Amino acid sequence: MRNFSPQKNLPGTSAPPPAFYTPIYERILDAGDSAQVITPSAKVSGTFRSATVAADEFKTDRIQIINTNTIAGNLGTLVLQAKEWVDQGLDITELSDRIREMTSREHTFFLVPTLEYLHKGGRIGGATKLVGTLLQIVPILTLQDGQVEVYDKARSLKQAITHLVDLTVSLCENNSDAHLSVGQIDSPELSTKIATRLQEHLDIDSFPNFVAPPAIVVHTGPGLVVISCFSKPE
Repeated sequence: MRNFSPQKNLPGTSAPPPAFYTPIYERILDAGDSAQVITPSAKVSGTFRSATVAADEFKTDRIQIINTNTIAGNLGTLVLQAKEWVDQGLDITELSDRIREMTSREHTFFLVPTLEYLHKGGRIGGATKLVGTLLQIVPILTLQDGQVEVYDKARSLKQAITHLVDLTVSLCENNSDAHLSVGQIDSPELSTKIATRLQEHLDIDSFPNFVAPPAIVVHTGPGLVVISCFSKPE
């Protein structure tokens, strides 16, 4: 893949337009079913808005749209968990309640080699104050209310990894609902190193280790590692 400069030719991303959803909603409603739409964070994606605009045309509570305030591994986990609940026979109200409760427990942490892509793409949120200081620090970023924010800073990659592993272990230890996953973009060795250390500390045989999709790499650049999990239910 050809390297590119984020200043000169940063690719863009685009959410599906409302017209994408309209025929899908029509088919579902005509069949007598309900539609549950689970979207990425509305602060980093236009998906929630597009799905909502299309649903407003139908004026029915048989279409439910949830802004998960998350992306990456936790978004995938929520979709898979929703499918399990549907198979168990939950109606759309019960399903929406469970998804929202689970969403309230989500935690997503990022290690990125540069904030330049997030800054240029407008997804940086409260982390913008770190731009220009990365020679001195390695930031750990998180999603707070669906927006990219600074969680902590380390003086070296080694310190950042240790902190990230310790943080994840504290959330996932003795937690059967953790749904831990690790993702990466062009950093398989670092991702594997972090995953191995997590397995050493947690009683988990395996967990998803995925390659993040293009819509994420456009905004973070190569080298990303993302850890996703859920804290214990209260």
